[in-house]
Amino acid sequence: MFAMFSLRRHAAALRAALVPAAALAAVLALPAQAQNVAIVNGKPVPVARVNALIEQATSQGQPRTPELEAQARDEVVLREMFVQQAEKQGLAATPQYKTQMELARQTILIRELFADYQKAHPVTDADVQAEYDKFKAQASGVEYRVSHILVEKEEDAKALIVKLKGGASFEVLAKENSKDPGSGEKGGDLDWANPGSFVPEFSAAMVKLKKGEMTDEPVKSQFGWHIIKVVDTREAQFPPLDEVKPQIQQRLAQMKMVQFRDEIRAKAKTDYKFSN
Repeated sequence: MFAMFSLRRHAAALRAALVPAAALAAVLALPAQAQNVAIVNGKPVPVARVNALIEQATSQGQPRTPELEAQARDEVVLREMFVQQAEKQGLAATPQYKTQMELARQTILIRELFADYQKAHPVTDADVQAEYDKFKAQASGVEYRVSHILVEKEEDAKALIVKLKGGASFEVLAKENSKDPGSGEKGGDLDWANPGSFVPEFSAAMVKLKKGEMTDEPVKSQFGWHIIKVVDTREAQFPPLDEVKPQIQQRLAQMKMVQFRDEIRAKAKTDYKFSN
């Protein structure tokens, strides 16, 4: 009787010891399970792959939604299935695969190289301000609101000037006669522009005119014969910094990257001769 009681007591103690041990094992297994989204043919598929796909999608503007997360999970599990089958068929040992893998490795490393450089050399507000001031200084001066009539022959231009001096409408004659389709439909209007926007012969004649004046003689250029009228003048306009800041930032970032690329190319030792 004593022996039976002792055996039962030891069995109960053993069960009491085993229950916490089993619970502890389950708890310890949770982090490992949380790191994997699935097990495919005995091989774990890490959650990190899901997160990487979601990060790629959100970086391209897609919102993070339950649907996106579900699609990412499906995708990584399917990929693992396909990869295992490809490896089973020996495709990972083919020369084509190895070449493509090397190209992919290079692409990823180069992308990371330039991303790291961009992170370490950001475009500052001071950089943007300096570039903005430089553009603004270059754009200073006088802008012209000018109209013109473009024809092929000098005699046609002279005949139109006679009509204009006789009181004919510049806008009407431009619509009827100008071979410049862009401005002709608008009565010859070329909108606001600085002198540098036009060919030299056109600009040289234009800047001699005052507001409301027209050329007395046709102006020859590579496009034909012009009759030029200055509608108005003003100080050059330049957009505020806030409007053009994104474009300036992008341009400066590209310039920095080109400089970094050229520095690497200049320092490298190679017998290869680039085509340009």
